[in-house]
Amino acid sequence: MLIWIIFAVMTGAAVLSVLWPLGRRQPPIFADTAGAKSLYRSQVAEIDRDLGRRLIGSAEAEAAKAEAARRLLRAAAVETAPAGDSEPSLRRRRAASAIALSCVPLLALLVYGAYGSPSVPDQPLAARLKASPAGQDFAIALARIESHLAANPTDGKGWSVLAPVYLRQGRFEDAAKAFASAIRHDGATAERHAGQGEALILAAGGVVTSGARESLAEAVKLDPANARARFFLAIGQEQDGNIPGAVASLKALLAEAPADAPWTGAVKARLESLQGPSDPAAAAAIANLPAQDQAAAVRGMVDSLAARLGEGGGTLAEWSRLIRSQSVLGEKPAALKSLATARERLAADADALAALGTLAGELGLQEAAR
Repeated sequence: MLIWIIFAVMTGAAVLSVLWPLGRRQPPIFADTAGAKSLYRSQVAEIDRDLGRRLIGSAEAEAAKAEAARRLLRAAAVETAPAGDSEPSLRRRRAASAIALSCVPLLALLVYGAYGSPSVPDQPLAARLKASPAGQDFAIALARIESHLAANPTDGKGWSVLAPVYLRQGRFEDAAKAFASAIRHDGATAERHAGQGEALILAAGGVVTSGARESLAEAVKLDPANARARFFLAIGQEQDGNIPGAVASLKALLAEAPADAPWTGAVKARLESLQGPSDPAAAAAIANLPAQDQAAAVRGMVDSLAARLGEGGGTLAEWSRLIRSQSVLGEKPAALKSLATARERLAADADALAALGTLAGELGLQEAAR
């Protein structure tokens, strides 16, 4: 209520300061004729003296007196301002002032009542942060959790709640730190280590770093069936150039997946981009070779695929597999050339072009092209 009293006083003072002059009678302003008359008499006396000394003629004396008289008339015969307000004019101005002083605040209150929310109680942030999270909007709930953790940094369960939120928001570094805090203060779990590994990978632009590998390995150690950690470890094998190992890991992951697992689509797409729909036998054969022979076999397979696609045609999966393999092998110029050719061949397929753009960003080929 106090705030409304303050607003009312301020509004009244502002309106009154503007309208107060309109309610006052304007005093008449007349010319000061006393000085003009004295000057006229002095001029006439001087003209008479000059006439007596015969310094001027009678005609000149009469003309000088006439000019002095005209000056006196201009100064004294008319008022320089109106004689003041008439009573009806003054009453009209005072009435207008009173109407404005009362109507302006009243109109403001009516507009606020129609379009504002006067019945809604105050909602200070501190009180909202202390309220139950149920029914709060997402931003308030997030601020509530962050405020709580700022005051209680050792609350591991709170960090475990906040970490996935940061991950979904794209705040990958914050997510990795939050997962680390949850592990440090509330113990290690497979999901926390897997989440930390994923956050580190996304923060590094899709590269499976050594820190991410350690987190993922810990997750698999705690839960050998953890699909999240196994998937990203397979991507790490792929980035190391161990395509057969990545294929084998992804196949094993699919073989053990529950029938209704929502992540199987992503695993199948990754597997198809690695081996292509027509190369499963070749991949299996390479996987059975000795370690020292696998690199040469992989390079031969990549060169063979590049030669075949260079002759024409090619599906999105085949081009993706070629570009990824060349990038992993360190052949950036060849990967860029294959990317450009794939875009030309698949120009009519908007989805394929979008997938190629995503792949280029993941492999850092766009930056290399600049």
